[in-house]
Amino acid sequence: MTKPAQSYTFEFKLALVQRFLAGETAPALAEEAGLSSAVLLKSWVRAYRREGVDALRPKPKGRPRKPDSPPPAEVSELERLRRENERLRAEVAYLGKLRALRAQKQR
Repeated sequence: MTKPAQSYTFEFKLALVQRFLAGETAPALAEEAGLSSAVLLKSWVRAYRREGVDALRPKPKGRPRKPDSPPPAEVSELERLRRENERLRAEVAYLGKLRALRAQKQR
């Protein structure tokens, strides 16, 4: 059975990256911090150089959320009229069936 992946805090990563950039060696820092290898530290340094401090912050897990449906104000006039037309057609059909049922009862 494999161990779950270790996660490290933003502050921990930033401190190690800064010490590496100050001149300490990656293998020595990795051993002192208990990292599985110096490669992990070097990947943090690459990310830090490429994207800055925010690259070391934790990323949200999972799939991004879908944007909610647009607010009613953003629905186009055409779409609003289509929906109203559909609702009115359903209402007319309902009333027609209701009339037919009442006519059957009166016979």
